[in-house]
Amino acid sequence: MPIPYSLALYVGGEVLDMISQSGPVAKSVLFILLAFSILSWAIIVSKWNLMRRARTQSGRFVRAFRKAQRLGDMQAVEEQFRPSPLVGVFHNGYEEARRQAAAGGAPNIPALQRAMQIAASEEVTRFERSLPWLAITAAVTPFIGLFGTVWGIIDAFHGLGTAGAATLRAVAPGISEALITTAAGLVVAIPAVVGYNQLTARLREFAARMDDFGRELLNAIENAAMMTPPPPQNTEEIRRRTF
Repeated sequence: MPIPYSLALYVGGEVLDMISQSGPVAKSVLFILLAFSILSWAIIVSKWNLMRRARTQSGRFVRAFRKAQRLGDMQAVEEQFRPSPLVGVFHNGYEEARRQAAAGGAPNIPALQRAMQIAASEEVTRFERSLPWLAITAAVTPFIGLFGTVWGIIDAFHGLGTAGAATLRAVAPGISEALITTAAGLVVAIPAVVGYNQLTARLREFAARMDDFGRELLNAIENAAMMTPPPPQNTEEIRRRTF
């Protein structure tokens, strides 16, 4: 058996033994930290998979958008590229452009920009959902673990005073058991900090890509409007303007 594996088994057995011998307050703290850890890891894994798929689909969507001959072709297949946030930006921009085209006249650029900004804000909100929980976990769990340690040290010194044996051998087991909660708090907080920073960096990248795609979509809408022939005018309207 390799030495690192046997050492890990030994350390794990010692930790489990100290946890089993800890008091009810320490066990309650460890249970709370375990719940925080499970929830934070579930958020990290789910968000990471979502953003990975969104990144892949965004690349496919941009390539298809640049190859499309008409914007209507992309509108027909946009749902295939979910969960890319660019789909929402395209959908709002295209629908606004179609409403303006039905009303007649040149494209209203500020209105198109507002429609796409609304979609981008909705997509960012969708990706940000549950991310604040990681920040809460990173900020709170070290203090929860510290509370368990302080309580364990108080309990250890109280037992020392009751026993009347002021020796290191008498107080060391209680203090070592109390320090487990601080270590557990750090074990829960560190992945939450790393996951939160990585996911927010990915989110900023998506926000920048949505801004860039919005500008590209505006160019496509303006080009399509210039290539579209103007609608024929009513002869009665021409006569009224002439006379």
